[in-house]
Amino acid sequence: MATVPGRFQNIRVYWLAFIVYWGIVLFGYDTGIAGGVVSQPYFQQHFGLVKDDNSVDQKKLDAVSSNVVSVLQAGAFFGALASAPLSAKVGRKPTLLVFSLIFAIGAILTTVANDKKTGLGLIYAGRVISGLGIGAITAVAPAFVSECCPKDVRGRITGTFQVMVAIGVMISYFINYGVAFHLSQSSNVWRVPFGFQLVPAGIMLFGLFTVKESPRWLASVGRSHEAIRTLAYLRRAEVNSENVLSEMAEIEAAIEEERLARADLGWKEAFFGKGNFIRFVLAFVIFLLQQWAGQNSVGYYAPQIFASIGYSGTKSKLLASGIYGVVKVAATAIFIFFFVETLGRKLSLFISAMGMGILFFIIGSILKTHPPPTPVPGETINPPPASQAMAAMLYIYVCFYSMGWGPIPWVYVSDIFPTRTRHYGLALASSSQWLWNFVVAKVTPLMITELGYKIFFQFGTINILGMGVFSLIIPETKGRSLEDMDVIFGSISAAERKANIEKQEKTQNHGQQAKESSEKYVEYTVNNV
Repeated sequence: MATVPGRFQNIRVYWLAFIVYWGIVLFGYDTGIAGGVVSQPYFQQHFGLVKDDNSVDQKKLDAVSSNVVSVLQAGAFFGALASAPLSAKVGRKPTLLVFSLIFAIGAILTTVANDKKTGLGLIYAGRVISGLGIGAITAVAPAFVSECCPKDVRGRITGTFQVMVAIGVMISYFINYGVAFHLSQSSNVWRVPFGFQLVPAGIMLFGLFTVKESPRWLASVGRSHEAIRTLAYLRRAEVNSENVLSEMAEIEAAIEEERLARADLGWKEAFFGKGNFIRFVLAFVIFLLQQWAGQNSVGYYAPQIFASIGYSGTKSKLLASGIYGVVKVAATAIFIFFFVETLGRKLSLFISAMGMGILFFIIGSILKTHPPPTPVPGETINPPPASQAMAAMLYIYVCFYSMGWGPIPWVYVSDIFPTRTRHYGLALASSSQWLWNFVVAKVTPLMITELGYKIFFQFGTINILGMGVFSLIIPETKGRSLEDMDVIFGSISAAERKANIEKQEKTQNHGQQAKESSEKYVEYTVNNV
């Protein structure tokens, strides 16, 4: 099979990303679904969140909202941590298979919940179990995809992570909107949204049987022959083609360096070895900042956020949320497929942070000077012009989020870790993401109720002073191979890396020559017998 040039060169890598990232659709879907479910009047009435006078018990509603959302993050935190040793031992693909099954069990529990007394407990339990699966998937999936990507399209392909997140969020908003129209007076208001989780889970589970294991992981556990065959399959090239041999030499050189540097040393060296600690710090901090960017507060509680700026009717706030989801998908896809490899990581993050911060200050100012009218129970008030302006600002805000702080943290963290420690790095990054995700999810309902317009000033300050500054001080990784990261972070000098690659290439050339000599000898023997 000769090398296939043109646009379909990496089609098998795109297919792998498409399958693996259906698990990420679950991540996005669960991001948006819970807030919409809890905002449904039938859910509130069924589970005792309405007072005798038919008004909502805001304190109870805030508690249940934060619990239904945040227990998923609690489970995801531990799932992300548990994925690291399993992924290192058995591989990326089997790990994803195991945790997709765990997720499905949790999804089933939330779907069957119905009893007024025990139903919420069953929903909480199901969300925790699903969280274990989601946490592991978000840790392993980016590493799996990144390890299979060629460097020239790695940012675009790994960045589709965020496109799939956005698609999941959008689907969740419109399912909630459809349920509000057609199934609003039965337990289907939560059963249909929670049950739909099994669709992307099933696609991923069965699709995994059509993809191969990571060649970098195979090489890291000594299965080099299988690794080079898999690499050639992914690149649609011959095993002995120059590009495949060169890339394999680079992979094996990096792995050999890591083995020599970490010989007879345990996990402490993985975290504190030369050039490693700063990568773990960056991975932790970048997701701390991402979670406090404001997007998750809007994403998890979009109906509540839109209600706070004047969209009081159930259907109007769900529709506004749905439009927000559409804008997010479009903006993310445009950036990932056309600009991520052009602007680079640092500039994308900086422009994104500044744009989001400025828009949050504008929204907060409008909400302060033009507060929406107080909603009357049972009546639907059309959003005033000021509310429509704030909604428009939120739509523009998510465009800025989607061009930087949405997709780039996952791309960046996938970039910076070497093969030997990538599963630890992605696990820590994912754990940081879920830890702060949990905190933000837990406190957002209370912040919306207590802070009012000040919540937007808070997020604006974090965006400009925290995320903007951070964007300027991190190293650029655009256009660099995964194996270059050790040079960027000082684990090895450029001269040492070049010498190691040349050594591996000589070893491969000697091996290829020996193989050809052996084949000629066999052919000569057969012909002369």
